Amino acid sequence: MSPVDLEHLKSAVRDIPDFPKPGIVFKDITPILGDGQLFQRVIDHLGEEAAKVNPSKVVGIDARGFLFGAAVAYKLGLGCIPIRKKGKLPYRTVGSSYQLEYGDAEVEMHIDAIEPGERVVLIDDLLATGGTSGAAVNLVQQVGGIVGSALFVIELGFLDGRKKLPPDVPIHSMVKY
Repeated sequence: MSPVDLEHLKSAVRDIPDFPKPGIVFKDITPILGDGQLFQRVIDHLGEEAAKVNPSKVVGIDARGFLFGAAVAYKLGLGCIPIRKKGKLPYRTVGSSYQLEYGDAEVEMHIDAIEPGERVVLIDDLLATGGTSGAAVNLVQQVGGIVGSALFVIELGFLDGRKKLPPDVPIHSMVKY
């Protein structure tokens, strides 16, 4: 994306103070989704980045990662794999736990979603503390998949989420705070 497009993207992200709890500033991406041309430019950019690693599938993380991941998968003509919160998938799953500020959480993926040696690209809207993204990478690796890159629309760099992803997984974020 051009510097002008990146500024447009950054200005479209809406800050919601004290959501979901006091002291948190939530980065709302719904204005990006509501602007057809901006959303298209974001998907085009993510698609270009994804294509660089020659994936056979796109992995989207529950739930906003589904929006971007599915659109990129469609653009590239690839399959789309959902990583969901525990208990949301109907078939046999593999799970990965991670730490939250006050407790644990787990994400799951269907056991047969990715073949051993298959290269995927991981997409989510936000890289914050890295717990969910790190767990998603772990799921792909558990079944023998290779994460060619992890792509994010937004990164909250001050939270050091990159440290939760393996060093051999390239990370690309469009906008950093």
